[in-house]
Amino acid sequence: MDHPLVVVCIDGCQYEYITAAVAAGAAPFLGRLLAGAGTSFMADCVMPSFTNPNNLSIVTGVPPAVHGICGNYFFDAERGEEVMMNDPRYLRVGTILAAFSQAGAKVAVITAKDKLRKLLGHQMQGICFSSEKAGEVTLAENGIENVLDRIGMPVPSVYSAALSEFIFVAGVKLMERERPDLMYLSTTDYIQHKAAPGTAVANDFYAMIDRHIARLDELGATIVLTADHGMHAKHGADGEPNVIYLQDHLDAWLGKNRARVILPITDPYVVHHGALGSFALVYLSAADDQATVIQRIGALAGIEKVLTRSAAAAQFELPAERIGDLVVVSQRDTVIGTSRERHDLSGLDVPLRSHGGLSEQQVPLIVNRRVSHPPAGRRWRNFDAFDLGLNLATSAS
Repeated sequence: MDHPLVVVCIDGCQYEYITAAVAAGAAPFLGRLLAGAGTSFMADCVMPSFTNPNNLSIVTGVPPAVHGICGNYFFDAERGEEVMMNDPRYLRVGTILAAFSQAGAKVAVITAKDKLRKLLGHQMQGICFSSEKAGEVTLAENGIENVLDRIGMPVPSVYSAALSEFIFVAGVKLMERERPDLMYLSTTDYIQHKAAPGTAVANDFYAMIDRHIARLDELGATIVLTADHGMHAKHGADGEPNVIYLQDHLDAWLGKNRARVILPITDPYVVHHGALGSFALVYLSAADDQATVIQRIGALAGIEKVLTRSAAAAQFELPAERIGDLVVVSQRDTVIGTSRERHDLSGLDVPLRSHGGLSEQQVPLIVNRRVSHPPAGRRWRNFDAFDLGLNLATSAS
């Protein structure tokens, strides 16, 4: 490889965060790329617009129907329980990262939360660690040791902007010293859940990103920046969350234990979103309930789509056997919950911002090189990042 490739997934980054930071003068390097020094596209992330499905699509180059990871959390029919989908046994294909490492390339992966590390590093040889667990890395497990000494930062709080900043500082240090051929950096969306595009908090965050990717550019890297999903306000004018408690509705319509609502946004880190997103799965105990339930859910204010399993699998490129009998998507300003009593919203210290729906599907795809002849009419996806960086970008910026 003539130039090392760095693919950056900025969690929760819709295009407006970048353009607002550029307009405010907070992101001059990104501003130069958008002005023509690089190439930028509007791209679509995969559905549901959550972290795990999209990170795995980016590092495999395929949609969830192929790689198998269709949520952060799902109902495992084989085990009869709701589980986190963060075990590599759920992954059905190899990653680009693993393939390059097995071919002899030097590969490094740094992610924010440890929930993603084992999936991203599956069968990969090289450096792979999370900023969340940076103080616990070992050469045997992570391909590197003494990370805190190397980086010069303490382990950051999982609920902080520093969790993402650690990733960029570490990425720059690795590029300066180890110079991997291929590097994947994946941040957390803590800031995007807290702050809208153009706010001082958001602009400061993107100024930090801008400084570090500018340094990676100075070091000769080809950089492709994309996101796993966007982010929108999910509250009314009074600041209260717009929530459809779908399990409560189903229990009222059908009776208890006739339907189960699964929220694939669920993970161990729910303080900033209360496990509320714009995408839900419904499992029904009786097939003859389906038509009635579809009609009733579709009539609820704030619902955008109600699809059968087969229709959702086809439209959203999902593995049919890992989704519900129904897939429900809410509108841009609305989220879906299970039962009101199951959601602890006490940790929300600002009005709710979240993701998961079609409204959060559009994301940036930016490269610090020119693409001389982009394929005409191509629908760009965030999982085109490696193809763009490796095959389509020219060597000169």
